[in-house]
Amino acid sequence: MSEPAVKVVGEAPEAQAATPILSVNNIEVIYDHVILVLKGVSLQLHEGGITALLGANGAGKTTTLKAISNLLRAERGEVTKGSIEYMGEQVDSMTPSDLVKRGVIQVMEGRHCFEHLTVEENLLTGAYTRRDGSAKIKEDLERVYHYFPRLKERRGSQAGYTSGGEQQMVAIGRAMLARPKVILLDEPSMGLAPQLVEEIFEIVRQLNEQENVSFILAEQNTNVALRYAKFGYILENGRVVMEGDAAKLRENDDVQEFYLGIAGGDRKSFRDVKHYRRRKRWL
Repeated sequence: MSEPAVKVVGEAPEAQAATPILSVNNIEVIYDHVILVLKGVSLQLHEGGITALLGANGAGKTTTLKAISNLLRAERGEVTKGSIEYMGEQVDSMTPSDLVKRGVIQVMEGRHCFEHLTVEENLLTGAYTRRDGSAKIKEDLERVYHYFPRLKERRGSQAGYTSGGEQQMVAIGRAMLARPKVILLDEPSMGLAPQLVEEIFEIVRQLNEQENVSFILAEQNTNVALRYAKFGYILENGRVVMEGDAAKLRENDDVQEFYLGIAGGDRKSFRDVKHYRRRKRWL
């Protein structure tokens, strides 16, 4: 069977071979009862998959993740249409705490850590909802240190005095202590040097392959995200405008032009670029 092709939203949908672990079905999100942020967003995540949610700042990526993790109400937002299902159950019937216990963990944008706590204390806060005993938690802590050896070296350091890359590792490691099935990872590359970005994404790949953790990556760095993801969705102005296999999205002319910065055609100078007005297929 051939791989799914890149599809501009609005074309006939293709059949999915397996039931997704997470399904977002045509949702709309409104803030303060007035501001429409998401407009009919649909996406799927299959077990063991890495799905990239791509788009510029303000496209609606973070709002989509917060809709899935049920954190919108804390910001006066709500899902007014559509539905979100996790393992066959409606998400709106669960609290954020319920979702954490069932394995859906969001790693927030901005590397949120408890700055006054040590690295290890930060990691252990991820096990707060667990009831399976300290021995298993200690075992999982050592597993986190296996994937993040730098954190083991800094385990006694105050998190607020670690680097941005180390704080991002703490945030992901803390999520791992909750024994997740799905991690919603929001802008993991933000503010990090390219070498650290590659290191973080490589760890994500290892967690996906070795621990069978499924990921939704909300990213502006389209190039890196599509190299590690298996499937991708592109958001613009609160709606999905394109979706498809990650490798095919990387080869798509529109994605290369508008998201990867790769110029097509015969343009050879800035003057050619200045007068170039290519229209996006989804407009």
